Amino acid sequence: MRRGTRGLKRATALTLALALATTGCAAAQPGIPVPVEPARLVGAPVALDAREVYLEQRIAAMSTEQKVAALIMVHVPGTDPGRIRALIDAHGFAGVIVMGDNVGGPASTVATLTRALSSEPGLPVLTAIDQEGGDVRRLREDNAASARTLRGAPPSAAEQAFRERSALVAEAGVLINFGIVADVTPDRSSFIRSRTLGETPAAAAERVAAAVRGEAGNALSTLKHFPGHGASPDDSHVSIPQSSISIDEWRSTHAVPFRAGIEAGAPLVMMGHLEFSQISDLPASLSPVWIDLLRSELGFDGVIVTDDMLMLQRSRVAAYADPVQNAVRALAAGNDLLLYVLPADPRTVGIDPGTLVAELAAAVSDGRLDEVALDESLHRVLDLRRDASGDTGPFIDCGAKCWGESPRAVDRISEDDDELIAG
Repeated sequence: MRRGTRGLKRATALTLALALATTGCAAAQPGIPVPVEPARLVGAPVALDAREVYLEQRIAAMSTEQKVAALIMVHVPGTDPGRIRALIDAHGFAGVIVMGDNVGGPASTVATLTRALSSEPGLPVLTAIDQEGGDVRRLREDNAASARTLRGAPPSAAEQAFRERSALVAEAGVLINFGIVADVTPDRSSFIRSRTLGETPAAAAERVAAAVRGEAGNALSTLKHFPGHGASPDDSHVSIPQSSISIDEWRSTHAVPFRAGIEAGAPLVMMGHLEFSQISDLPASLSPVWIDLLRSELGFDGVIVTDDMLMLQRSRVAAYADPVQNAVRALAAGNDLLLYVLPADPRTVGIDPGTLVAELAAAVSDGRLDEVALDESLHRVLDLRRDASGDTGPFIDCGAKCWGESPRAVDRISEDDDELIAG
């Protein structure tokens, strides 16, 4: 979606949503404006956008529990798609991350699993994978150049490598690649060093942008780990890495590759569990300060996903021992999608999926979470899912109130969601 159009589209979508509510959900034909009562809508022509109307109608029909569940991505171990889908369908989770234990063979085998996960073609489950290449690759047949090689090669090599890599991800039926490490560090002993794409911020930025261009059309690119894992040598899987750099130093170093990747069009950014004490006293994944910097200063308007939320608990920092409190903080900070790499029995890590959803819904009810802000996050996540469908399936589901026992689909209004049709 082009920057600057979201607010306009949402406004016009709300206009149509209200119109449909008062006209019995009249069907719309492609290219033909929906008739509305002049007394209710002043100032023709009315601009309408199919995607936005769909999203607004969808969100308006969701319960609080459905809303918070649709902001969660999980991992379910094993290669049985029925078991994975059962958990998704039971709670309405947004997506699934494919880990090594889900990969029972080559990409074509993984595609059999991923194709079976979505119960609704018009709003498919988001599937994601960590396919960086080299040490971090779930699809083992990925032989494209890894970061170790790409650091010393021209940016065009990174573009080609990620073009090949993302084609394999697409072959596996996976929509999102959590694969572009936008971190940079001069410290050769750093945990993240071997996975970085450049020796300096400028060099990393060139290769990060090239990787985003390479993935375009095959996989949805994700930049990680914001605001920059390279600022600390420690491992965020088992600790909260610390840095004392200033905001100005961050802007001139760690921010540079992320800015380049965002400008190249990356639709997702992953927040790291990293604490920059001079900027925020919270890990970035729980910090509204860092979310605001990502949105306002770097101009990112896509989906913000956390790194695995269980990593906070594994840090053994007492303040982050409660998974429910961590989830509330993460959503309150402005993350759009919470990632949970769950074990076979989530209770072993203190999580019951149903309880987590119920507790998040309770946080909305008691004011700890702002429902308006959650709706904005939900809009971004559902927009990504709707885009993955190619805008297929039912356009507006008015439910039994409009259609009784025989629901019918309202056709798409526009063939191009970036174009508005005046009516």
